[in-house]
Amino acid sequence: MARFNPAGKFASGAVFDRNGQPKPGIQRAVERAIDIQRPLVLANLRRLRRKNPTATGAELNAKLERDYLVAITTAGAAVGGTAVVPAIGTVVSLGLSAAATVGFLEATALYAQSVAELHGISTEDPERARTLVMAILMGEEGSALIQATIGSSAGGVTRHWGNVVGGSMSSSAVRGIGASIRKRFLKRMLARQGGALLGRALPFGVGAAVGGVANHKMGRTVIEATREAFGPPPTVIPGELLTELEKLPETGNGPQP
Repeated sequence: MARFNPAGKFASGAVFDRNGQPKPGIQRAVERAIDIQRPLVLANLRRLRRKNPTATGAELNAKLERDYLVAITTAGAAVGGTAVVPAIGTVVSLGLSAAATVGFLEATALYAQSVAELHGISTEDPERARTLVMAILMGEEGSALIQATIGSSAGGVTRHWGNVVGGSMSSSAVRGIGASIRKRFLKRMLARQGGALLGRALPFGVGAAVGGVANHKMGRTVIEATREAFGPPPTVIPGELLTELEKLPETGNGPQP
Protein backbone atom coordinates (compact mmCIF):
# COMPACT_ATOMS: atom_id res chain seq x y z
CA MET A 1 0.00 0.00 0.00
CA ALA A 2 1.36 3.44 -0.93
CA ARG A 3 2.28 5.61 2.05
CA PHE A 4 0.57 8.99 2.56
CA ASN A 5 2.93 11.75 1.51
CA PRO A 6 2.09 15.06 3.24
CA ALA A 7 4.87 16.80 1.35
CA GLY A 8 3.33 15.73 -1.94
CA LYS A 9 -0.10 16.95 -0.86
CA PHE A 10 1.36 20.29 0.26
CA ALA A 11 3.26 20.79 -2.98
CA SER A 12 0.27 19.89 -5.11
CA GLY A 13 -2.00 22.22 -3.17
CA ALA A 14 0.52 25.05 -3.40
CA VAL A 15 0.76 24.80 -7.18
CA PHE A 16 -2.63 23.56 -8.48
CA ASP A 17 -6.23 24.35 -7.51
CA ARG A 18 -8.88 21.67 -6.85
CA ASN A 19 -9.60 21.47 -10.60
CA GLY A 20 -5.98 20.70 -11.39
CA GLN A 21 -5.28 24.13 -12.89
CA PRO A 22 -2.16 26.13 -11.96
CA LYS A 23 -2.96 28.80 -9.37
CA PRO A 24 -2.85 32.42 -10.63
CA GLY A 25 0.16 33.34 -8.47
CA ILE A 26 2.11 30.38 -9.82
CA GLN A 27 1.15 31.28 -13.39
CA ARG A 28 2.42 34.84 -12.94
CA ALA A 29 5.68 33.65 -11.40
CA VAL A 30 6.30 31.22 -14.27
CA GLU A 31 5.42 33.79 -16.94
CA ARG A 32 7.68 36.41 -15.37
CA ALA A 33 10.51 33.89 -15.18
CA ILE A 34 10.54 33.26 -18.94
CA ASP A 35 10.07 36.95 -19.80
CA ILE A 36 13.78 37.74 -20.16
CA GLN A 37 14.40 41.14 -21.79
CA ARG A 38 16.76 41.46 -24.76
CA PRO A 39 19.30 43.74 -22.98
CA LEU A 40 20.01 40.92 -20.53
CA VAL A 41 20.40 38.45 -23.40
CA LEU A 42 22.87 40.78 -25.14
CA ALA A 43 24.72 41.33 -21.87
CA ASN A 44 25.05 37.56 -21.48
CA LEU A 45 26.50 37.18 -24.98
CA ARG A 46 28.73 40.23 -24.54
CA ARG A 47 30.17 38.76 -21.32
CA LEU A 48 30.80 35.43 -23.02
CA ARG A 49 32.48 37.01 -26.04
CA ARG A 50 34.64 39.23 -23.85
CA LYS A 51 35.98 36.07 -22.23
CA ASN A 52 36.40 34.38 -25.64
CA PRO A 53 37.18 37.19 -28.13
CA THR A 54 38.27 34.89 -30.97
CA ALA A 55 35.46 32.35 -30.61
CA THR A 56 33.27 31.58 -33.62
CA GLY A 57 29.48 31.51 -33.43
CA ALA A 58 29.56 27.73 -33.09
CA GLU A 59 32.12 27.91 -30.28
CA LEU A 60 30.06 30.50 -28.41
CA ASN A 61 27.02 28.26 -28.83
CA ALA A 62 28.91 25.33 -27.31
CA LYS A 63 29.96 27.50 -24.37
CA LEU A 64 26.36 28.60 -23.85
CA GLU A 65 25.30 24.96 -23.67
CA ARG A 66 28.08 24.10 -21.22
CA ASP A 67 27.47 27.08 -18.94
CA TYR A 68 23.72 26.51 -18.91
CA LEU A 69 24.01 22.84 -18.02
CA VAL A 70 26.56 23.48 -15.28
CA ALA A 71 24.50 26.30 -13.78
CA ILE A 72 21.19 24.45 -13.54
CA THR A 73 22.76 21.18 -12.39
CA THR A 74 24.69 22.92 -9.62
CA ALA A 75 21.65 24.93 -8.54
CA GLY A 76 19.43 21.83 -8.44
CA ALA A 77 21.93 19.93 -6.31
CA ALA A 78 22.43 22.89 -3.97
CA VAL A 79 18.72 23.22 -3.24
CA GLY A 80 18.34 19.46 -2.89
CA GLY A 81 21.20 19.52 -0.39
CA THR A 82 19.17 21.62 2.03
CA ALA A 83 17.17 18.47 2.83
CA VAL A 84 20.22 17.19 4.69
CA VAL A 85 20.15 20.08 7.17
CA PRO A 86 17.94 19.19 10.17
CA ALA A 87 16.94 22.82 10.76
CA ILE A 88 15.31 23.03 7.33
CA GLY A 89 11.92 21.35 7.39
CA THR A 90 10.00 19.88 4.48
CA VAL A 91 7.82 22.96 3.98
CA VAL A 92 10.83 25.29 3.89
CA SER A 93 12.69 22.94 1.58
CA LEU A 94 9.72 22.84 -0.80
CA GLY A 95 9.67 26.63 -0.76
CA LEU A 96 13.33 26.71 -1.77
CA SER A 97 12.59 24.16 -4.48
CA ALA A 98 9.84 26.35 -5.89
CA ALA A 99 12.31 29.22 -6.05
CA ALA A 100 14.78 26.92 -7.78
CA THR A 101 12.12 26.04 -10.36
CA VAL A 102 11.74 29.73 -11.18
CA GLY A 103 15.53 29.96 -11.42
CA PHE A 104 15.57 27.02 -13.81
CA LEU A 105 13.03 28.74 -16.05
CA GLU A 106 14.97 32.02 -16.01
CA ALA A 107 18.21 30.25 -16.90
CA THR A 108 16.48 28.36 -19.70
CA ALA A 109 14.92 31.52 -21.14
CA LEU A 110 18.29 33.30 -21.08
CA TYR A 111 20.03 30.33 -22.73
CA ALA A 112 17.40 29.78 -25.44
CA GLN A 113 17.20 33.45 -26.37
CA SER A 114 20.99 33.75 -26.42
CA VAL A 115 21.12 30.86 -28.90
CA ALA A 116 18.39 32.52 -30.98
CA GLU A 117 20.47 35.70 -31.21
CA LEU A 118 23.49 33.68 -32.37
CA HIS A 119 21.31 32.42 -35.22
CA GLY A 120 20.52 35.97 -36.26
CA ILE A 121 17.06 35.99 -34.63
CA SER A 122 16.35 39.13 -32.63
CA THR A 123 14.58 38.54 -29.31
CA GLU A 124 13.36 42.13 -29.11
CA ASP A 125 9.73 41.10 -29.68
CA PRO A 126 8.63 39.66 -26.30
CA GLU A 127 5.74 37.70 -27.83
CA ARG A 128 8.03 35.83 -30.21
CA ALA A 129 10.63 35.29 -27.50
CA ARG A 130 8.12 33.86 -25.02
CA THR A 131 6.63 31.56 -27.62
CA LEU A 132 10.07 30.23 -28.54
CA VAL A 133 10.98 29.59 -24.91
CA MET A 134 7.68 27.90 -24.04
CA ALA A 135 7.86 25.60 -27.07
CA ILE A 136 11.47 24.66 -26.30
CA LEU A 137 10.61 23.88 -22.68
CA MET A 138 7.77 21.64 -23.84
CA GLY A 139 10.17 19.58 -25.94
CA GLU A 140 8.63 17.28 -28.54
CA GLU A 141 5.09 18.39 -27.74
CA GLY A 142 5.93 22.06 -28.27
CA SER A 143 7.82 21.30 -31.46
CA ALA A 144 4.93 19.25 -32.86
CA LEU A 145 2.40 21.96 -32.04
CA ILE A 146 4.39 24.66 -33.78
CA GLN A 147 5.28 22.42 -36.72
CA ALA A 148 1.58 21.71 -37.27
CA THR A 149 0.77 25.43 -37.18
CA ILE A 150 3.58 26.31 -39.56
CA GLY A 151 2.51 23.54 -41.92
CA SER A 152 -1.06 24.78 -42.13
CA SER A 153 -0.22 28.48 -42.39
CA ALA A 154 2.90 28.41 -44.54
CA GLY A 155 2.01 25.52 -46.85
CA GLY A 156 4.71 23.19 -45.60
CA VAL A 157 6.67 22.04 -42.58
CA THR A 158 10.12 23.41 -41.90
CA ARG A 159 12.57 21.37 -39.90
CA HIS A 160 13.99 24.24 -37.87
CA TRP A 161 10.83 25.98 -36.70
CA GLY A 162 12.54 28.47 -34.40
CA ASN A 163 13.81 30.45 -37.37
CA VAL A 164 10.24 30.82 -38.66
CA VAL A 165 8.62 31.75 -35.34
CA GLY A 166 11.44 34.13 -34.51
CA GLY A 167 11.54 35.76 -37.91
CA SER A 168 9.29 35.28 -40.92
CA MET A 169 6.02 34.31 -39.20
CA SER A 170 3.51 37.16 -39.02
CA SER A 171 2.85 38.84 -35.68
CA SER A 172 -0.79 37.74 -35.73
CA ALA A 173 0.21 34.11 -36.29
CA VAL A 174 2.72 34.32 -33.45
CA ARG A 175 0.06 35.70 -31.11
CA GLY A 176 -2.30 32.90 -32.09
CA ILE A 177 0.19 30.10 -31.55
CA GLY A 178 1.47 31.76 -28.39
CA ALA A 179 -2.02 31.76 -26.88
CA SER A 180 -2.64 28.11 -27.74
CA ILE A 181 0.70 26.93 -26.39
CA ARG A 182 0.55 28.96 -23.17
CA LYS A 183 -2.17 26.89 -21.47
CA ARG A 184 -0.51 23.59 -22.33
CA PHE A 185 2.88 24.93 -21.31
CA LEU A 186 1.79 25.99 -17.83
CA LYS A 187 0.15 22.69 -17.00
CA ARG A 188 2.85 20.47 -18.55
CA MET A 189 5.78 22.44 -17.17
CA LEU A 190 4.46 22.66 -13.62
CA ALA A 191 3.52 18.97 -13.62
CA ARG A 192 6.99 18.05 -14.91
CA GLN A 193 8.75 20.30 -12.43
CA GLY A 194 6.50 19.09 -9.62
CA GLY A 195 8.27 15.74 -9.53
CA ALA A 196 11.66 17.41 -9.46
CA LEU A 197 10.45 19.81 -6.76
CA LEU A 198 9.51 16.91 -4.48
CA GLY A 199 12.74 15.11 -5.32
CA ARG A 200 14.78 18.05 -4.08
CA ALA A 201 12.99 17.83 -0.73
CA LEU A 202 13.86 14.18 -0.05
CA PRO A 203 15.76 13.63 3.22
CA PHE A 204 19.17 12.14 4.07
CA GLY A 205 21.04 13.68 1.18
CA VAL A 206 19.01 11.92 -1.50
CA GLY A 207 17.51 15.28 -2.41
CA ALA A 208 20.86 16.65 -3.52
CA ALA A 209 21.33 13.82 -6.00
CA VAL A 210 17.77 13.91 -7.29
CA GLY A 211 17.80 17.70 -7.60
CA GLY A 212 21.05 17.78 -9.55
CA VAL A 213 20.23 14.77 -11.71
CA ALA A 214 16.71 16.01 -12.45
CA ASN A 215 17.92 19.43 -13.55
CA HIS A 216 20.71 17.89 -15.62
CA LYS A 217 18.25 15.64 -17.41
CA MET A 218 15.81 18.48 -18.09
CA GLY A 219 18.69 20.68 -19.24
CA ARG A 220 19.78 18.05 -21.77
CA THR A 221 16.22 17.93 -23.09
CA VAL A 222 16.18 21.72 -23.43
CA ILE A 223 19.48 21.70 -25.33
CA GLU A 224 18.22 19.06 -27.76
CA ALA A 225 14.98 20.98 -28.30
CA THR A 226 16.94 24.18 -28.93
CA ARG A 227 19.13 22.44 -31.50
CA GLU A 228 16.03 21.15 -33.23
CA ALA A 229 14.41 24.58 -33.19
CA PHE A 230 17.32 26.52 -34.70
CA GLY A 231 19.53 23.97 -36.42
CA PRO A 232 23.35 23.95 -36.51
CA PRO A 233 24.92 27.12 -35.10
CA PRO A 234 26.49 29.54 -37.60
CA THR A 235 30.26 29.63 -37.76
CA VAL A 236 30.19 33.41 -38.19
CA ILE A 237 28.52 35.68 -35.65
CA PRO A 238 25.71 37.59 -37.43
CA GLY A 239 26.74 41.15 -38.33
CA GLU A 240 23.86 42.88 -36.54
CA LEU A 241 24.53 40.91 -33.35
CA LEU A 242 28.25 41.61 -33.62
CA THR A 243 27.51 45.33 -33.78
CA GLU A 244 25.40 45.07 -30.64
CA LEU A 245 28.06 43.10 -28.80
CA GLU A 246 30.74 45.66 -29.61
CA LYS A 247 28.74 48.43 -27.97
CA LEU A 248 29.81 49.46 -24.49
CA PRO A 249 27.57 47.78 -21.88
CA GLU A 250 25.33 50.01 -19.80
CA THR A 251 26.51 50.45 -16.22
CA GLY A 252 24.87 48.09 -13.77
CA ASN A 253 23.11 45.95 -16.36
CA GLY A 254 23.64 42.32 -17.21
CA PRO A 255 25.71 39.58 -15.59
CA GLN A 256 29.20 40.43 -14.46
CA PRO A 257 32.32 38.44 -15.37
